[in-house]
Amino acid sequence: MDEESGRKLRLGFIIAASILMAILAWFWATTHLPFAGPPHPSLMEPPRPPPGGVPGDIELYYVLDTVLSTLNATLLVFLLSLYGEIYLKRKIEFTLWLIIFCSVLLLYAFTSNPIVQWMFGFRPFGLGPFAVLPYAFTLAALVILLYLTMKY
Repeated sequence: MDEESGRKLRLGFIIAASILMAILAWFWATTHLPFAGPPHPSLMEPPRPPPGGVPGDIELYYVLDTVLSTLNATLLVFLLSLYGEIYLKRKIEFTLWLIIFCSVLLLYAFTSNPIVQWMFGFRPFGLGPFAVLPYAFTLAALVILLYLTMKY
C-alpha cells in the first residue's frame, strides 16, 4: 500500500468513526436530557429550571452541544495519535507542542461535553444558541487542523 492510499484509508476511518460518535452522542442526548428523570447524585444540588419552565428549544441546543463536543473530542483523539506518530518518527519539538495543545483542547472538549456534565450532576439552562456556537467554531478549527495535518 502506497502512502497516498494509506492516507485515504486513514481519513476514511476518521470520517467513519466521527460519524459513528456523532450518532451515538445524538442518541444519548435525545434519550437522556439533563432535566429528564431524577438528578444524578452529586456533591452539589443540581440547578433548578428557571421560573416559568424550560424553553422548548433547549433540547435542540443540548443535542447539538452534545454532538459537536463529542465530534471535537473524537477529532482531537485522532489528531493526538497522528501527532504522536509524527513525533516518534521525526522528534520535532514543534510536534511535541502540538501534542500538548491538542491535549488541552481534549480536556476542554471532555469537560464541556454535556454527557460528562450530566454524569457529575450538573444541568445547564437557558443559554440558547450561545451554548452551541463555541463548539461549532472549535469543530471548524479542528477540521482545518486535521486537513493541514493530513496534507503534509
